[in-house]
Amino acid sequence: MTRCLLAFLVLTAAAAQEPAVFREIGRATKELAEISGLETRKPVPYELIDRNRVEKFLRERMREVIKPEEIRAEEITLKKFGFVPREFNLEQSTIELLTEQAAAFYDFKKKKLFLTDWASSDMQESALVHELAHALADQHFDLDKFTKGAGESDDSALARMAVMEGQATWLMSEVFARRNGSTLIGNPALAESMNRASESGAEQYPVFSGSPLYLKETLVFPYAKGLLFQQAVADRMGKEGFTEVFRRPPTTSQQILHPEKYFDRVQPSVPDLPRMPGRGFKTLTKGMFGELDCQILIRQYASRERAETLAPLWRGGQYHVREYRKKGLVVLSLAVDWQTQEAAEEFFAFYRNLLAQKWTRLDVTDESATRLTGRGDDGYFEVTRDGSVVRSVEGLERPAAR
Repeated sequence: MTRCLLAFLVLTAAAAQEPAVFREIGRATKELAEISGLETRKPVPYELIDRNRVEKFLRERMREVIKPEEIRAEEITLKKFGFVPREFNLEQSTIELLTEQAAAFYDFKKKKLFLTDWASSDMQESALVHELAHALADQHFDLDKFTKGAGESDDSALARMAVMEGQATWLMSEVFARRNGSTLIGNPALAESMNRASESGAEQYPVFSGSPLYLKETLVFPYAKGLLFQQAVADRMGKEGFTEVFRRPPTTSQQILHPEKYFDRVQPSVPDLPRMPGRGFKTLTKGMFGELDCQILIRQYASRERAETLAPLWRGGQYHVREYRKKGLVVLSLAVDWQTQEAAEEFFAFYRNLLAQKWTRLDVTDESATRLTGRGDDGYFEVTRDGSVVRSVEGLERPAAR
């Protein structure tokens, strides 16, 4: 979903105001190399730019890497799930959000570091270190190629973003911790405090604060949860961990949220999607519906507490969005597998309440402990539970047959 829009550029919410900050490049690169074991292979070009150039750059880059039909497909998908309101404009909102947040960035296509001129001076040095960490990783692992390695799986793409942003955030934090006579190594409490700072710091930005929960969470996730993931990797593998996560990247948001699953190489199940009736449909988008997706969905339509207890029981999931443009039909198919039948029962009950909230119309025609059918705002639907798997198909032209 929208996470692939955020993946075309490596961004960080930090800033620069005066060119003098660039004098710290030599010192910072030496510190980063010492901590990570990754040597700088060549100098990193850099430039100071203003807000207008950042917005122009983002629009041009988006046109280069994302086709208009892909943006449309992602917007439709977010609306079908109920992650964003019906009138939401994904392209414009993404540009506004990234322009506000991208006060510093490393462009891994041009191999150049940019710092903007509009933020406070106390953020200058941290921004520089963060972006130099990206440049260092790029020289060793080719970040452009790395981001494309996730294939069609958007959950895997987000996991790779968490590797890049989490490692850069961790290295930036470790540089300043060492300058103050401390270290994150073996100090999970310090890492957790920095994680909380990453999550809360973004709320100071008006566009971010007013954005849908899904966009906020998927933007912050790579930095905050990626930091904790890198902390676990560094504590277990030492310097080797900075290379290992690029050579064997995590494959799911679950592995980022639960690093032990990364170490144990736990892979998700792939539950079958519900049968799709009718012909004439074209695929808009499809992919993994990961633990983070479940977490955000439950948090948005229930509560944070319920999300924190139920989402970790996710075992696997996928979705498929198809369109029949001549008939004006868009069908969402979803399947989520849970570790226990009890968790599936809870998600089934939750999903029934979700439908009642995201639609203005919910006409139920058949309801039991394992099946729910009826009609909503955009057509007929069917939600079923088969053991530990919950399936849903929404937007049908006619009622689902038994």
